[in-house]
Amino acid sequence: MKRIKELFERKQHGVLNVYCTAGYPELDSTVPVMKSLQANGADLIELGMPYSDPLADGPVIQASSTRALHNGMTITKLFEQLKDFRSKEGGGVNVPVILMGYLNPLLQYGFEKFCAKASEVGIDGLIIPDIPMYEYENEYKEVIQKYGLDFIFLVTPETSEERVRQLDQLSSGFLYAVSSSSITGSDKDFSPVEAYLSRLKGMNLKNPILVGFGIKDKFTFQAACKYANGAIIGSAYIKAIETTNTEEATKKFLQGVLE
Repeated sequence: MKRIKELFERKQHGVLNVYCTAGYPELDSTVPVMKSLQANGADLIELGMPYSDPLADGPVIQASSTRALHNGMTITKLFEQLKDFRSKEGGGVNVPVILMGYLNPLLQYGFEKFCAKASEVGIDGLIIPDIPMYEYENEYKEVIQKYGLDFIFLVTPETSEERVRQLDQLSSGFLYAVSSSSITGSDKDFSPVEAYLSRLKGMNLKNPILVGFGIKDKFTFQAACKYANGAIIGSAYIKAIETTNTEEATKKFLQGVLE
């Protein structure tokens, strides 16, 4: 059974997905950060592939991408780092891992080559926000499914019910509910989001729902989990590991969210 499907069958509520940027804060931080996330309670890891023009990312994640690129992170380097991350000797990471990134670097690398390599090293799914629904169906779906990868679409409060249902049918793994139409890491009152999440919950969609954008602490995590299967934390975690020991910072940060 696929790891993401197994996760949601085992745990329907309170699923915590944490975003980290590959090659941040140091080039060789990727697997150690993932190990720390797993050890301290993350159910799922969203690994960002740094890109110079990340459209959906706020200043914190943009800065982490810039730093990772300056550190020398590339897709080729990332796959070298991930080569043995599932083995006990190479990291022992057994939670589901999703690669999040943008289409242009993947096309430069070779899209099918990228999917094949991702599958080979043990990646479970992809989030590529700038692949539109039509292009996914007609150009990319077949390749992604050929290599057994889940593909997660994003929906927003402005997405019509019809389109939500279409994106839900095309997604596998889970559906990413963007809590607002802003960029990641925006600081805002979470309460207006609740009506939108309640509406999604009432649609009885095929996929589990994880909420992202603006989830930063125990309060917002629990608020999101009232209406969804769990939530995604990104910018707040990136800030937490920016300047301190990543293992200690990860433990402290996740304890603050989960305990």
